[in-house]
Amino acid sequence: MNNYPFGSNSPKSFNAYPRGDFDIESGTIKRIRRSRNSSFYPVRMIKSFANRLHYYYKLHPLLFFFISLSFGVTILIVISLYEHHYRMLSNYRKLDDGFDNNYPFAKLKNLVMVAGHSVYTSNSCGKVDKEDSWFLESYQKNPGQAATFLAHIKEGIEGTARDDEALLMFSGGETRKDAGPRSEAQSYWTVAESKGWFGKEESVKWRALTEEHARDSFENLLFSVCRFRELTGTYPHNITVVSYDFKEERFAHLHRSAIGFPESRFFYTGTPASPTSKAAALKGEALVRTQFQRDPYGCMGSLKRKKIGRDPFHRSIPYPNGCPEIKGLFKYCGAAPYPGSLPWAE
Repeated sequence: MNNYPFGSNSPKSFNAYPRGDFDIESGTIKRIRRSRNSSFYPVRMIKSFANRLHYYYKLHPLLFFFISLSFGVTILIVISLYEHHYRMLSNYRKLDDGFDNNYPFAKLKNLVMVAGHSVYTSNSCGKVDKEDSWFLESYQKNPGQAATFLAHIKEGIEGTARDDEALLMFSGGETRKDAGPRSEAQSYWTVAESKGWFGKEESVKWRALTEEHARDSFENLLFSVCRFRELTGTYPHNITVVSYDFKEERFAHLHRSAIGFPESRFFYTGTPASPTSKAAALKGEALVRTQFQRDPYGCMGSLKRKKIGRDPFHRSIPYPNGCPEIKGLFKYCGAAPYPGSLPWAE
């Protein structure tokens, strides 16, 4: 008797019934519905979304146009901000690569800026408190004027000594033709040296630098910030300005606002003018303050002419090569505040 194997693997096996679920009542077989390929589902979703947009466009064409326009503008703004941020970071990297990330004062975070007002012309350092040792304009030829310069230098040194993270910057260019090609900043540094840094030499001398291109008070501030960037690789967290007390409004409000620096991180140390020059100084300051209110960046009219007159040796200004992130601020000229973004903006 032959034994025939049966089963699904048997060559003799067969399906008695078609595959599916047999419905006894109706006597029919329910076919199993195969699941459709889901690979085309995203395509169908996109088509459905496009159809909906087309429907809404026909229903409310004007509203649809404004919504689309707003969406497009938003996307452009986001891309623009991202691009600007990327460009600033790229500039940082390029500048850092140029210096091999070896900034000589990278650990210093704060700026103490002493604004220069005159050039020291004496061959001897023993007469720093004498008016005839300085080149003075007619309005500066007052008894006690030289002492006010010393007061500024001393205040800058002492303020720096109190802050271990501060860099001291003497600012002022070669502003007087008859004084020769000597800068205000170098004059102040030399006088500080002759005075033994007022007893703070060990603490302050190594971090006392010069900015030798500024031609007015606005440039004293702006150029010193750029010079700080060159020396440290960053922008100052805090800024302290040392000058005459009657110039506080000009520096702490007009110039600070022009560069958009936060008020909470800006400090001012003012010393008095000589007693015999106070009245004239206040009158002159009122005039200059009015000029800067109309021309915050000193790039037009009388303020521009004054700067040209204070550059008798036609020095080329190197900035903003050392601070490319604020290049736009150097180029900007207008009565309204600078509209661009700034590294220190809060």
